[in-house]
Amino acid sequence: MSPVYDIEASKRAANLSVNGDLLDKAREHGINLSATLEQALVEALNAARREQWLTENRKAIGAYNEHVEAIGVFSDGQRNF
Repeated sequence: MSPVYDIEASKRAANLSVNGDLLDKAREHGINLSATLEQALVEALNAARREQWLTENRKAIGAYNEHVEAIGVFSDGQRNF
């Protein structure tokens, strides 16, 4: 899968609304808000891209699974386990 984003792209300011208590506690613990948000966005984008791929390939995956169920795979006779 290709990279989710260009890590060399310049930073841009973003205005966000966050629960005040959550923000205070995160700051008390020295949590880097920008890095945490970026990591959460990467994880969310990866999940969205995975779901999109599965949706786009659902038909082919189903056809392959039916083929394996009916015929097996080419290496069935080669496995020792």
